[in-house]
Amino acid sequence: MKKIFLKIRSILSALLVLAASAAGLSCSTEGNIQQILGTTVQAPVFLDCRAISPTDIVFTFSTPVDVVSFHSDTALEADSVSRGEEVVVSFKEPLDAGVKIIADLVVEDSGRNSLNVIVPFRARNDRIPALVFNELRTEYAKPRVEFVEFYTPEAGNLGALRLFIAGHSLTKPVYEFAPMEVKAGEYIVLHLRSIDEGCIDETGNDLSLSFAPDAHNSARDLWISGSVKMLRKTDALWLLDQDDRIIDAVLLCENPAAGWGSNKNIPPAVEYLSRLGAWLPNPADAVATGAATATRTVSRDEDIAPERLRENWYITATSSATPGAKNSTKRYAQ
Repeated sequence: MKKIFLKIRSILSALLVLAASAAGLSCSTEGNIQQILGTTVQAPVFLDCRAISPTDIVFTFSTPVDVVSFHSDTALEADSVSRGEEVVVSFKEPLDAGVKIIADLVVEDSGRNSLNVIVPFRARNDRIPALVFNELRTEYAKPRVEFVEFYTPEAGNLGALRLFIAGHSLTKPVYEFAPMEVKAGEYIVLHLRSIDEGCIDETGNDLSLSFAPDAHNSARDLWISGSVKMLRKTDALWLLDQDDRIIDAVLLCENPAAGWGSNKNIPPAVEYLSRLGAWLPNPADAVATGAATATRTVSRDEDIAPERLRENWYITATSSATPGAKNSTKRYAQ
């Protein structure tokens, strides 16, 4: 039986060589044989990487694999490496919460097809505090740049927390927090452009390092590099932890009577937040931002418990923006 199979394969190979030569094709004869005989040669595909504990990282592939080699840029050594579609790499000691690590691994499937994966990931952080959106500037007027301010009702570590802004991207966070310890009652201002000197990230205990416009000496200032507009009057914002749980969200609409506008990202973001119970789905349920300017910010009422409702938000009066401090109680009156 084996001899018959080999003879058939030889005949097919010869026929395919002749056909390819006649047609001037550049495709490989071996590839055609594999297609006819129902076999394939395809490297495994890397799908995902996530931290599931302070010591364990899971790498997911399209097919079961063995790890030929594993390296990372951390000084800690891997204690064990499993095999399968989900490869678990366990370190001997816990990784620092939320720290960014680059992994370099070579894997091989049962057909000896190999793949080299170089991927960054964040170590597990189980101490993310209940961060809330607190004040937003949607408009730019130099030197005032757009910002997103957060308030921390409790202490914790922000490492690996991700901020998404729908108008920019539905899948790529605009900012991923580095590990930083925060105290209860802190204000954190993420400035959405860096166009002046003094745009220094305050990730440690010294909160007076930044000296660019709107930096606050008793608040934690962070900066996004570049000058691209990230936030608009009609937008959706949400914070995700490493398990893709929503920490907080807010939905904005410039003109609720006119709907969501032309940005194609907004309707799916609204549906996503609504489906997870993070915000009500209609434009009339969003925070109305038509009156917002560079000096009139979108502010949360800090005198009431934070809830994901438009009634908790208002537009401040002209020149009443307070990045890094308690929100002004002066409200814009149309």
